[in-house]
Amino acid sequence: MKRILLLLANGFESYEASVFTDVFGWNLYEGDRTTELVSVGLHSVLECTWGYSCIPMHQLQEIELGDFDALAIPGGFEEANFYEDAFSEEFLEVIREFDQQNKPIAAICVAGLAVAKSGVLSGRTGTTYRFKNNPRQMQMRQLGVQVLSTERIVEDQNIITSSSPETALDVAFRLLEKLTSKENTFEVKQRMGFTK
Repeated sequence: MKRILLLLANGFESYEASVFTDVFGWNLYEGDRTTELVSVGLHSVLECTWGYSCIPMHQLQEIELGDFDALAIPGGFEEANFYEDAFSEEFLEVIREFDQQNKPIAAICVAGLAVAKSGVLSGRTGTTYRFKNNPRQMQMRQLGVQVLSTERIVEDQNIITSSSPETALDVAFRLLEKLTSKENTFEVKQRMGFTK
């Protein structure tokens, strides 16, 4: 069984988390049944971007990072204090640990900034939220990342980053493919109604 750590910062965007729970949930029931997703936060109760509460399955101090095979990180909003957790040393150390072990890391939208802030993307390629007059891609460049600003999704070795919430499902499916197979991912997509 491959275990995925869904790392939630306070202020995370619920849609971006739900794509991971749905894709890996469908794989557990309707796919090859080889993956398990575990939600983890820095607090016992988290506030989502849009104002409701979420209780993660575990707090970070309760788990062993070595028990997990991949890391998934949804983005969030500055107005909801997302960066307080996402840029904390405790959060960034998780990212570094997964990268040191060359384990897959999938970050949606501005979660890519946390990956960049950790230092693991320095000198490598990536992307983050892109929209006219928005500073996020410039911030990522300032963190030493070669930003591919026209790409929806960028994969550099073990790290997947993306440019908006629109990419979320594709990122989750890419992570599933990395952990299982192209054939299994296609089967899960079919069962979820995304392919004919």
